[in-house]
Amino acid sequence: MTRALILAAAFLAAAGTKSAIPRTADGHPDLQGTWDNATVTPLERPKEFADKPYFTEAEAADFVAHGLDRFIAARGEMELKVNGEINGIWSGPARVGPSLRTSIIIDPPDGRLPPLTPETQARIQARMAERRAHPFDNPEDLTLGERCLMWGAGPPMMPVPQNSNLQIVQTRDAIVFETEMVHEARIVPFDGRPHLPAAIRQMTGDSRGHWEGDTLLVETTNFTAKTELRGTTAERHVVERFRMTDADG
Repeated sequence: MTRALILAAAFLAAAGTKSAIPRTADGHPDLQGTWDNATVTPLERPKEFADKPYFTEAEAADFVAHGLDRFIAARGEMELKVNGEINGIWSGPARVGPSLRTSIIIDPPDGRLPPLTPETQARIQARMAERRAHPFDNPEDLTLGERCLMWGAGPPMMPVPQNSNLQIVQTRDAIVFETEMVHEARIVPFDGRPHLPAAIRQMTGDSRGHWEGDTLLVETTNFTAKTELRGTTAERHVVERFRMTDADG
């Protein structure tokens, strides 16, 4: 059974007076510009907020204050051994999204990723055991982020601790998403061309887009096994939706 996740944009325009959405000559929303994608809002809702889709102001402030502690805990002891002291020098100002949501995931309503299948759990555990036993045998054994090849570019694109900015360039027939972290550029045609043959694989997959009203829908296939999201395989199919709420995002 296919499962879908809906992710909220981390920083949409704050509620209030809305200005008109800018449009290109062909009438579609003009998504071009440099956008801030920085947030400490987690992808999944933390278990301590299981029944709360939104932070209170006090909870949000406390969550931001302990962001570095959570980052260190998630990275583990190996990060400290390899990179030395972890601190906030290289990170931008920590903040949650203006809506105060407790997760980037908005659907399912519990803000959590679907449960892993037994096969996926076994694959993740085997990979983690291999990395613990042989962390430095070959550079290819390290993650793409550790090798400064790709981090946060997705798809789906995810916030990263620093340099979490995004530039969008748009033409009549294509759009380009360039993430500042490692400067990965993903070209998305929306001129009707088919996906690449299944034998051709890319780390960011093969993206194709089309407009559904004012929403740009991007479908990506043809991934390699080097990029994943929580144990997914190279056969995954990612659907992203981009929509402006006003002139500021």
